[in-house]
Amino acid sequence: MFAAISLMLRKKGLKVFFLERNSQNVQGLWWKMHAFKEGIYSSSAKKELSYILTIEHPDVVHVHNVYPLISPSVLVACRKSDMPVVMTCHNYRLICPTGVFFDEGEICERCNGGREYWCVLKNCRENIFESIGYALRTAVARKFLLFKDYVTLFIALTEFAKNRLIKAGFPEECIVVVPNMVSIPDSAIDPSGGRYVAFVGRMSSEKGVDTLLEAAARVPEVGVRLAGDGPIKPQLAEKAPRNATFMGWLHKAQLASLYRKARFVVVPSICFETFGLTAAEAMSHGLPVIASRTGGLPEIVEDVVTGFLFEPGNAEELADKMKLLWESPNLCQEMGQAGREKAIREYSEDVYYERLMAVYKKAIEINKERKQHKTKPL
Repeated sequence: MFAAISLMLRKKGLKVFFLERNSQNVQGLWWKMHAFKEGIYSSSAKKELSYILTIEHPDVVHVHNVYPLISPSVLVACRKSDMPVVMTCHNYRLICPTGVFFDEGEICERCNGGREYWCVLKNCRENIFESIGYALRTAVARKFLLFKDYVTLFIALTEFAKNRLIKAGFPEECIVVVPNMVSIPDSAIDPSGGRYVAFVGRMSSEKGVDTLLEAAARVPEVGVRLAGDGPIKPQLAEKAPRNATFMGWLHKAQLASLYRKARFVVVPSICFETFGLTAAEAMSHGLPVIASRTGGLPEIVEDVVTGFLFEPGNAEELADKMKLLWESPNLCQEMGQAGREKAIREYSEDVYYERLMAVYKKAIEINKERKQHKTKPL
């Protein structure tokens, strides 16, 4: 999304300046120790952003992710430069050290309310050094109000994600819901002739892939193709039924081809998804979606309109709905069309741009009011 938004803004004629640090470089003991320190407070990132602000004088700073190598120190730099800050919350990292509210196969909110020590006690990263680092950086940011006091407006991707932030103590008036955007293909797919069911996503426990495989075993006449990679892919492939095929990681053109030949897409997550980008992408192609009723997914997939919802982890219910949709090509067509219309209406690039510009404008106005208030004589 960071790359897509940056490209879109430049296409619209805006100047965009970047502060990026690649966390893929964090390999080996030295780099992990460096990330430990930088994640809590990075003087170098603060200095680098201060230089950009001084030289370029942007109207607004849009923050996407500060961990592990940038840190909230950049927000302090923005405040010192009287700069309005908009921050998109792509995950729950402001209130959950790991950002996913998920541990040992189930939803976990133990760290809420200043109890980040649970990340260490549960060793959520399965590496005690990393778990300490994740817990410490979240605790420091909370203790010193580095997000609450230094971000002008937060962007949540769904009402569900917004409510989690409010529950954690973030002021409601500072949170705006702006759903992610997706690229809208020129033409829609006719899903009625689709040859298989598709899954696209990370192969990790919170994505519920094992639920999909169990459901697939109950409907052996339905072929299932799974695109993506991740830490538990070998275990999933080992126990997968015969009608499930693992495609591996696919680039953009291959992914479009996968969608074109599918009848519908399944999003079986068992975690609190902040949005559900795969669901919106599938809908943009004209495909119906079966998604779990969790997190922000019910805001994307309208039950019995653009697809079906099922209880997370319930393989029997998922299998029943897969069978129903597989045997109802006309229904696939109707739901797919409704999904594409919603994607164009809610998630297209132009719609996203207008919403984002409104947020930028509001953040700039709030910042001006704050500066006027600061200079107003007593």
